[in-house]
Amino acid sequence: MAAAHKISQIRLPPLPSIKDVIKLYKLRALRELSQNFLMEPRLLDKIVRAAGHIENHVVCEVGPGPGGITRSIIKQAPRKLVLVEKDPRFIPSLELLADACKDRVDVDIITGDILKTDLAHFIPSDTKTDWSDPPPPINLIGNLPFSVSTILIIRWLEKISRQEGPWALGRARMTLTFQKEVAERMCAPMLDKQRCRLSVMCQNWCRVNYKFDIPGAAFLPKPEVDVGVVTLTPLKKPVIDLPFKLVEKVIRQIFSMRQKYSIRGAQTLFPQEVRQEMALKMYKLAEIDPVTRPFQIANSEFRRLCEAYNEIIKQYPEFENYDYRAPKNKGVEIENTI
Repeated sequence: MAAAHKISQIRLPPLPSIKDVIKLYKLRALRELSQNFLMEPRLLDKIVRAAGHIENHVVCEVGPGPGGITRSIIKQAPRKLVLVEKDPRFIPSLELLADACKDRVDVDIITGDILKTDLAHFIPSDTKTDWSDPPPPINLIGNLPFSVSTILIIRWLEKISRQEGPWALGRARMTLTFQKEVAERMCAPMLDKQRCRLSVMCQNWCRVNYKFDIPGAAFLPKPEVDVGVVTLTPLKKPVIDLPFKLVEKVIRQIFSMRQKYSIRGAQTLFPQEVRQEMALKMYKLAEIDPVTRPFQIANSEFRRLCEAYNEIIKQYPEFENYDYRAPKNKGVEIENTI
């Protein structure tokens, strides 16, 4: 079986190395775009292997840069490869790769910001599976710039919650790189020192698997931190099956005072004059001890807290749009309507 898979791999024609491509096209990593190039072919292949079997799959790569991971993806013989690159300086090197495999892999090169790109537009509709089925033959892979990684994963979690974008076609899997500390937060269990809002959000909608570390020294220029490779597979049913905005709001406010009693953060969900009363009501409905600290709360307990908050805003709809961070004068207007 292994031999059959090996035969199906694509052997690229002789190409300049990534290091030579960078010299050839006079490419320089831009600090303002958080760019770091990974050169080592062994590590590039390892990232792609972490995605699992991708032969004949549609693969979307985020931020391919000079094309290091792209080469490793192509060698695994995907059906189609969609490359989304914001920096136009990298397009010639990506076109070189697309030309090298044009008879075997369909390659789309999109010059644009991944935060504004609808990947579903480039994925064939025949890949669609039902949400309850195993994941479709679609993989999202990327060596993400640190500056956008957390923003991007939160946006993707929202799309997963709504089954939009690539997730309109099923539970598409992701294999992504993050700053090591962020990767650790994403999979941190209850009581872990890294446990935070991101932990609960990621684990609510996905199965999160921390695969391995990549030392910062493997990148050019060398970042000050190491990198973690994480795979995320959307769950058939989230732990907290409520609207994304509500879940995100409750978790964010509770973790806003991470080291204090969790009810302190929960109080900020409500206007000043009813804050203590409503937060106590919320914790009583959820059957959670108010002096529990945020990192001591299990995902299933966060579900009860979110459900309790949802019940309260059904009873008091005026609380739903209350924003603790809003300007004071706006907050006074909201409080006066209660």
